Amino acid sequence: MKKAKKVISIGKIAKRTGVAVSAIRFYEEAGLVTPERNKSGQRVFESSDIRRISFIIIAQKLGFSLKQIKAQMDILPDGRTPSLKDWEKISQSFSIDIEDRILALTRLKEKLTGCMGCGCLSLSHCALYNTDDMAAQSGTGPRYLLQKKQAKQIKVD
Repeated sequence: MKKAKKVISIGKIAKRTGVAVSAIRFYEEAGLVTPERNKSGQRVFESSDIRRISFIIIAQKLGFSLKQIKAQMDILPDGRTPSLKDWEKISQSFSIDIEDRILALTRLKEKLTGCMGCGCLSLSHCALYNTDDMAAQSGTGPRYLLQKKQAKQIKVD
């Protein structure tokens, strides 16, 4: 005889995880959780979904989008909840992304007070004085803040 799975209602899983019921429904629509339906048609979750939703919350707090989180979860066999071993692999991938963001934010912080990043080189020499717009040669947007390597700044007199 097969042992019945212990299931949890959406209200109980919301209370246990601290996530609003509406957010859990949104996670379902995004394919991050897949509850079953009981005879009454209500959503019911397995206890392992507590860990799954906790993983989603942690990854979101680290700045990852639901699309990025889903991509990581889709790698897991049979749609299972991440185990400790899975988390170790996923965290390596997340760490690389976080390091890239830290470097980008550090560059932004260093340049923030001296340059808006628009390419004009200084607030006192805006595009009105920089009519040749030398920064445009590097592309659109705030070039000096977006470039990974320090752009060679052109002195404007």
